[in-house]
Formats: sequence, structure tokens, C-alpha cells
Amino acid sequence: MGYVKSLKCRECGQEYEKTAKYVCEFCFGPLEAAYDYDKIKTDVSRGKIAARPLNIWRYREFLPVEGTRYNTLEEGYTPLIRAERLGEELGLSRLYVKNDCANPTHSFKDRVVAVASTRALELGFDTLACASTGNLANAVSAYGAKGGMKRFVFIPSNLETSKVTASLIYDPNLIGVNGNYDDVNRLCSEIAGKHKWAFVNINMRPYYAEGSKTLGFEVAEQLGWKAPDQVVVPVASGSLLTKIWKGTQEFIKVGLIENKPMRVFGAQAAGCSPVTTAYKAKTDTFRPVKPNTIAKSLAIGNPADGFYALRTIADSKGGAEMVTDEEIVEGIKLLARTEGLFAETAGGVTIGCLKKLAGSGALDPDAVTVAYVTGTGLKTQEAVTGHLREVKVIQPNLAAFEATQLVPA
Repeated sequence: MGYVKSLKCRECGQEYEKTAKYVCEFCFGPLEAAYDYDKIKTDVSRGKIAARPLNIWRYREFLPVEGTRYNTLEEGYTPLIRAERLGEELGLSRLYVKNDCANPTHSFKDRVVAVASTRALELGFDTLACASTGNLANAVSAYGAKGGMKRFVFIPSNLETSKVTASLIYDPNLIGVNGNYDDVNRLCSEIAGKHKWAFVNINMRPYYAEGSKTLGFEVAEQLGWKAPDQVVVPVASGSLLTKIWKGTQEFIKVGLIENKPMRVFGAQAAGCSPVTTAYKAKTDTFRPVKPNTIAKSLAIGNPADGFYALRTIADSKGGAEMVTDEEIVEGIKLLARTEGLFAETAGGVTIGCLKKLAGSGALDPDAVTVAYVTGTGLKTQEAVTGHLREVKVIQPNLAAFEATQLVPA
């Protein structure tokens, strides 16, 4: 059996049974999984974790499922890359990039959907659903197929073609909605109230969100059971940032890593930056915005966990930054040119903000720094079209090649 005691309101502390419930009946605050940390501390160790398969389930004690029949595609334990060339260019001597492009559907959403779909099957659901800006649609389509579930996936109708194709290949019911993500999410909330489906980011959200903690767990383990000194995390709903922090704190709580400071920095696109705007205005509340950015996977104008992201940034003594669409493209190109990694637009946001934070002195240049890259650029190729070198087309002879003058004399 699992280690979750209950679902607990993040505001008033009211506890509930571990069902498909996500809002407190008393104060309407969000619910999250509450664990028996004393039991976890007794049952877990570095040695036990290290002996397990290289996927998110090596951290099973910290995940909100009851059994061991996981709906898995072997997600997680993605590479943590020492980014020496990028670090040298940005003046960061101990920089790492967490490459979550290496997941089964090529984004970090595989982590959260693996957990949500496993719990949905435990609760007896036969239909998996979501509101998505793209990567989540891919993951729900794939993991629903793996679990033998019916799938209903709702997306903004103007989503990138590659992300649409990467969902359709799994044969879900894919519905394009004329509107932005917030419009899609409101519609899905209405549908979730009528149909008994497992909406991973609505009624299953307390379980779903916990999957993001595994990014914090893995980085600590890959660094030799130590937390990094500072991290840069892309922000959409704000959940990823808060859960990486929560996971690190849980490892500290049960004695797996030393208790030391870790500063958390949020990264957003200027065309959808409610959290960063609030941070720069020195307020703990944010104003919803209408997204206007090429970083569609981060285009959530009314982030569900925006308040908690701001709290995490404050508690960790971190910060937040934003970048323009032009800077996003440059961030994508910079990471590819220096480290050989092709990130999607969200990755361009992370690297673009990393560059600005380093340049402004907000980051300690000698600290262990981790930048989270959460999805592959193969899904958002449109963003860099027209911003790359042109193909040189020549006749098949040496003289034609020499005439290009690409090779110095």
C-alpha cells in the first residue's frame, strides 16, 4: 500500500479521502497529497532507491499511488548534462541541463501522466482526459493507450502541427477549441463536472502534480545525493516549479540529502508572464493575462499554482525573469549550438532567462546551477523557421563546393 495518508487542503488543512477530488469544500483551496513521512523515513534509503529500475518509480514511496501495477512507458531518469560550453559562454562555472526531452513522448509531462493514469486506473476510471497546450495532449494520448483507456484530449485549435500529429498517432478523441488554454480549461472543468472521466489536470490534479517532484529527486541523486544551489524552471501553471521545490524538501525531510539552501528561479515568456510580472512588482498576487507568445506550452494566462510559485520563489530567496519571442528563439539556438540539444520554445524560455539572470548577477556564477529543459524542439520547429542558416544547394562536383567559400583558403 502507498504512503499517502489523505488529500489535504493547501490553505485550511482540511483532509479528505484519496478520491478524484481537487477542491476543498470549506475554503475552495486546492488539494494535494499528504504523506506519512515518518513511515517513508523508516522504509526508504539511498541504497534501496539506487537498486531500482531507472524510472520515476524508483521513488515510489513519494508518489500517490496505492499498488505496484504502474501504467508506465519507463519515463524518467533522464540525463543531467554538464553544460560546460554553455556555462563558459554565460559565465556559469558549474552549470547542468536536465534534459527531459528524453522521455517517451519527449517532454516532462510523461512523469505527471504516468502517476495520474496509474491512480486513475486504481480508482476504476476507464477514460483519461485533459486540457492541454500540447505536450500533455501527447502524454495523455500515449499513456491512455498503454492503459487501455478511452481518451478525450482538448487543445487550443491553433496548436503547433507537430504536437497535434504527436497526439493523433495514438488515436485519441482530439478536440480543438477556438480559444486559448484558459478557455479550453474552463470548458474541461464543465465537462469534468458532468462526465465521470479522469481529467488528469482537473479532478486528478492532486495525484498528477506529484509526478513533477521526480525531477527534483533525480537531480539530487544525479548530483551525488546533493541538492543544486540554484535552479531555473519554466513556468506555465506554476506547478512544476513548486513540485521541484517540494520534492527537494521531501528528500531533506527524510534524511536522503543534506539540508541546504536551494534558490528557485522562474522563467516565463514576456507574452504570458503573470508570475514574473507579479514578482517584479513585489506583490504576492498576480493578474491573469491573455497569452501572446510563440511559447505555447507555457501560455497559461491564469496559472492555477501561480500564487504558490510566487511563495516558493520567496521562500527560496530566488527570483523570476521573462524573455521576448526573439530571445526565446535565440535561447533555442544557443543551447543547440553549445550543447547539441534541440529544445522546444519552453526550453528557449529557460535558456533565455538563464542568460538574463546570469548577465544581471542574479545567479551565483560559481554555484551548482541546473536549468530544466522540458520538451523537444522537434515539436515546435515552426518557431525557428526563418531564423536559421539557409541550405547551400550545389552541383555534385568539387568546384561547386569550393565556390561556396565555406572552407577558408
